[in-house]
Amino acid sequence: MNKQETLAILQEVQAGTLSPENALLKLRTQPFEDLGYAKPDHHRELRQGIPEVIYGEGKTADQINGITTAMLNKGQRLIMITRLAAETAKSVKVDVPLQYHETARIGIIGEIPKPDGIGKIVIATGGTSDIPVAEEAAVTAEALGNEVVRLYDVGVAGLHRLLSQLDEVMDAQVIISIAGMEGALTSVIGGLTDCPVIGVPTSVGYGASFNGLAALLTMLNSCASGVSVVNIDNGFGAGYLASMINHRRQA
Repeated sequence: MNKQETLAILQEVQAGTLSPENALLKLRTQPFEDLGYAKPDHHRELRQGIPEVIYGEGKTADQINGITTAMLNKGQRLIMITRLAAETAKSVKVDVPLQYHETARIGIIGEIPKPDGIGKIVIATGGTSDIPVAEEAAVTAEALGNEVVRLYDVGVAGLHRLLSQLDEVMDAQVIISIAGMEGALTSVIGGLTDCPVIGVPTSVGYGASFNGLAALLTMLNSCASGVSVVNIDNGFGAGYLASMINHRRQA
């Protein structure tokens, strides 16, 4: 049950078309459903504004089918499954209509909404190897109702590539900066723009990059103000946070 549905029930009570007792019956539905192997949180959208997202890695196709069926039965209009392997996605498609974004490893059930955020989310990567993480962020942000601009392979090894896209950088409401190796791109972007910058370190790089730890430490130690950092390879977390920022309107 989402906020609009809850508000509609309360408005019916106010108008006298629904008794308080019947309203209570509608609202008292258990906020989660026990499937044994999972407990889908059906009140997540009511509490947080965004429904629960399924983390697909480690789950079988049968488990994902069971969780999505429970969500659909409760009226969830859009379901996102992250870290979904291609082979598992083929099995999930047997029972439910699923759009699979292979590079992002995300499955979507339902229609992606039209953008309704304040502005644009710009996603920049240091290199082409960072694109899978960037696409996870991009598809997440689009599924949550945002306009996304992709600036790929604009790392500091060729800074002119980023500077050639300065108009897009300056026009962003929030920027997601994704880089491996030493992760310097995030500090550079943070020093160019006045909007929030979300750094995503990736596990791309040679031995001393320590599977993304070097980039993580660089971003955490950024001298640019207004930079926040999510975990290594966490494109979903960055896309989710960017969407929250892009939908935050001043009261």
